Amino acid sequence: MASVGVRKVGPLKVIYISKGPALDYRDTDLFDEVIIQLEQRAKQQNAIWLKIDPDVIFATGLPDSEDDTPNSVGTSIQSSLESRGWSFSDSQVQFRNTISVDLTQSEDDILMAMSGNTRRKVRTATKKDVTIRSATLDDLPILYDLYQVTGERDDFLIRPFDYYKRAWQRFMEADLAHALIAEYEGKPIAHVILFHFGQKCWYFYGASSNEERNRMPNYALQWEAMKWAKSQGYAIYDMWGAPDHFNESDSMWGVYEFKRGFRGTVVRHIGAWDYAPSQLLYKGYTEVMPRILNLMR
Repeated sequence: MASVGVRKVGPLKVIYISKGPALDYRDTDLFDEVIIQLEQRAKQQNAIWLKIDPDVIFATGLPDSEDDTPNSVGTSIQSSLESRGWSFSDSQVQFRNTISVDLTQSEDDILMAMSGNTRRKVRTATKKDVTIRSATLDDLPILYDLYQVTGERDDFLIRPFDYYKRAWQRFMEADLAHALIAEYEGKPIAHVILFHFGQKCWYFYGASSNEERNRMPNYALQWEAMKWAKSQGYAIYDMWGAPDHFNESDSMWGVYEFKRGFRGTVVRHIGAWDYAPSQLLYKGYTEVMPRILNLMR
């Protein structure tokens, strides 16, 4: 399966397959057949490029560390794409890397594996009278208000309320999303929104107010989210996002500092790859056009 998004660029098009194509990547014949079909589609559509972003693991652990463990399927797929003339994309749409926590462990083992500082902050919230409850559809405005505050504080753009209301409500009604709200003296101060499917639960959205942050509600929410996911039978808790480059220059470093305290496993994917029927058009679109636009600005 592949969900194919097409955007027109004058008489031409760009094509993006988010988190796909979805298939058994151990089946090399199937992979080759699908890739050929996609290449043909890109040519038929006069595409400048076709970008795929499959959920294929390249390695686990930090790069060049003792725990750096290549994944044979991922390395094989990457080599195959390179041999077919695909290019690793400079424009990564989804998070390439993430951190996952093994929920098949006992709760005690998960908690004790956390860094001492993270474990202390999880417990601080309880000591400082933070309570956590499950959210309902009636809480959607609260979830959005907190998310809006977080966007303003951390300087990221968010969409209008109706967009999130549709997405959150539909997934919650389908029993594919679950939200938790942290409160102090009855006032919401933070939340997480989880998406879940198959064996995996994702920490997809998180937000907090500018008040009562010393009560560490975000740490308590993560622990409650893991416990909830484990109680529902999920095997993996995906913290959704880690740096592309594991050093302080990466824009995700601050978020990574928070997440790595929970001591999950760093999971690195092969990332987004581009197929260009015309290398001349591809080079013009990805290299020349951005320079022209920068000059115009």
